[in-house]
Amino acid sequence: MPSSVWSGHLTFGLISMPVRLFSGARSSGISFNMLHRTDKSRLKQQYVCIADGQVVDRSDIVKGYEFRKDEYIIIEPEEIKKIEPQTAKTMEILEFVKASDVDPVYFESSYYMMPEEAGRRPYALLTKALEESDYVAIAKITMHNREYTVFLRPTEGGMMLHTMYYADEVKKVEGFGAPEGVELKEAEVKVAHQLIEALAAEWDPEKYKDNFQENLKKLIETKLEGGEVAAVEKPKKLAPVVDLMAALKESLAQMEGKKKPVATIRSEEPAAAAGKSRRR
Repeated sequence: MPSSVWSGHLTFGLISMPVRLFSGARSSGISFNMLHRTDKSRLKQQYVCIADGQVVDRSDIVKGYEFRKDEYIIIEPEEIKKIEPQTAKTMEILEFVKASDVDPVYFESSYYMMPEEAGRRPYALLTKALEESDYVAIAKITMHNREYTVFLRPTEGGMMLHTMYYADEVKKVEGFGAPEGVELKEAEVKVAHQLIEALAAEWDPEKYKDNFQENLKKLIETKLEGGEVAAVEKPKKLAPVVDLMAALKESLAQMEGKKKPVATIRSEEPAAAAGKSRRR
């Protein structure tokens, strides 16, 4: 079993259970080393003092906070340790909320939460109670020099923990939302629903692959064998959609036979009356 990234107690009212967290997901991919082009030797990163140009050893590096232009206070590791909140070792459930009320934009990283031997029974009880309700738990935990608000949800008989961004970390983009002044025709919406149904499928994460990483592997194999690297065919530049209904119907036609049968769409009136669907 991999090493845990956090260990402590999860508290639920007067109930306390020892638990550990394990990384639930992380990005992976081909990594490259930085080399000197002339002799292919690896390069190493160094810290250089801008005052005297000397290379600084890691043992001589400290953390500093710039409180004024070019003026710093030094922060020592033991000082940070002194101010760790209680959540550094105790994760307290603050409240329970409806899972559907939490926007996924707040989710950051995922972890498996597993009980120690002494916490198996209360862990199982909390997991079952959450499974039988529509609620998830909101708690707080300190990791990596930061206190997180976290989202605890039951899955496969256990619990997952998701660290969350705070409200002031979720950026707002001016103008985001439904485009102003856009009127959709009933027939267009109907065909859009049919296109969604034509592409509907059961969620299966195993079928999604990183094509770029696969192409990188092939590129490396080809160069090792002394072959010529072939360019991947690029998509054609798409022209702006002029007739939305025609584009929807053509999309549906392309889907026929690839997945499941699509409901037949009756012919529409010429463009001037395309917004009105005929009654069956």
